[in-house]
Amino acid sequence: MAFCAVAVSASAQGGFTRRTPEERTAQIHAKLDSAFKLDAKTFVALDSSLNTLHRAQDKKMEELMAGGPGSIDRETMMAERKKFSDAKDEILKAVLTAEQYAIWKEKIEPSMRPQRPQGGGGN
Repeated sequence: MAFCAVAVSASAQGGFTRRTPEERTAQIHAKLDSAFKLDAKTFVALDSSLNTLHRAQDKKMEELMAGGPGSIDRETMMAERKKFSDAKDEILKAVLTAEQYAIWKEKIEPSMRPQRPQGGGGN
């Protein structure tokens, strides 16, 4: 019976697993490559910078969540996420033209965000 409760609980949570820094970098790499065809040397530097940033972000998020769900300060977490987002933007600005960066921000980046289920009230 306890096993069934755990199985139901796990399936209800959707089995979410966070992608690794390398997976997140690869996703950005693929989107940029298909949109802008940057040269290999640029991608090597970009991938290295993004991997370093994503690892630092994961470490910081782990530190913030170390105390468990009740200890998470939402404002602090949002501020840290903003810092990492701004740092990623600076990395991308260094390798993209102004026009490419505008396309990234307006079209490509929004398409990479997880889509939340629509629905709700139905009232």
